[in-house]
Amino acid sequence: MPIQPPSPPYNLPALIMFTVSTGLLLTAFPWYLLTHAIGAGAWIAGLVLLYACGLSITGGYHRLWAHRAYQAHWSLKIFYLLFGAMAFQNSVLVWASTHRIHHANVDDVDHDPYSINRGLWYAHIGWMLRDYPSAKTDFANARDLSDDRLVMLQHRYYLPLALFMNIGVPMLIGLAAGDVWGYLMVAGLLRLVVNHHVTFLINSLAHYWGRRPYTIENTARDNDILAFLTYGEGYHNYHHLFQWDYRNGVRWWQFDPTKWLIAGLSYVGITRELRRVPEFRIQRAMVQRQFEAVRERMTRCKHEGRLAAV
Repeated sequence: MPIQPPSPPYNLPALIMFTVSTGLLLTAFPWYLLTHAIGAGAWIAGLVLLYACGLSITGGYHRLWAHRAYQAHWSLKIFYLLFGAMAFQNSVLVWASTHRIHHANVDDVDHDPYSINRGLWYAHIGWMLRDYPSAKTDFANARDLSDDRLVMLQHRYYLPLALFMNIGVPMLIGLAAGDVWGYLMVAGLLRLVVNHHVTFLINSLAHYWGRRPYTIENTARDNDILAFLTYGEGYHNYHHLFQWDYRNGVRWWQFDPTKWLIAGLSYVGITRELRRVPEFRIQRAMVQRQFEAVRERMTRCKHEGRLAAV
């Protein structure tokens, strides 16, 4: 029998973080709900911080820094850097560099950091639990980010900043509201775990469940339900073909609050140089995909006809 290569060592910081946060959510959180009354303020604060963190990942980490889909004022960058740290998904430098590797090697089981071809669990969270070679980066693909002083400041002080944003901020809000533990439970713990798994859905389900109206050259899918859950990131088939567009949902009726935030802030000069794919290129991709679908059906019918004749 061939010798199996040894499994990569565990990524202890990630393993500890996910174990502790998930364990507390499954034990301490329901106990607290049963034994304490949590006011509406804690739930509202949790929802506000959830969206602040989610939009900082989608609008900041993803569309601004990973793909350079637009330019932003320094004040918005600071907002993204603070609440992106609160999302606890690593620094912009690490996140964006890893994401660029994903786009350059999508679906490659050896080089895509979170290839869906290694399974849903791996793409969702498993790739972070061990030090897989495919997730290694030397930041050679992120020299533009290495030259950004704000990005590097966040990278240098990421851990204390992330801990303060996740523990200190909910605690301070709870102290002002007179319910420290309630706010820590909802705006801290619950919000953190939801933030994590909402983002991870893009790496897993958005490459597994949905339609492919623009291209079948990769596994990325468009899914309206995922778009609702992920601040517009669920239009993933479009994104993988046109990754530099600041929009994911290109139609006005498609739910993409990240797009609306970026476009809305452009009217007051906080965002600028918004990059858009020309409509004729979008239509051409859709028509080409429709022709491919017709050819696939004709080939399948011919094949089924031959089988019936036999």
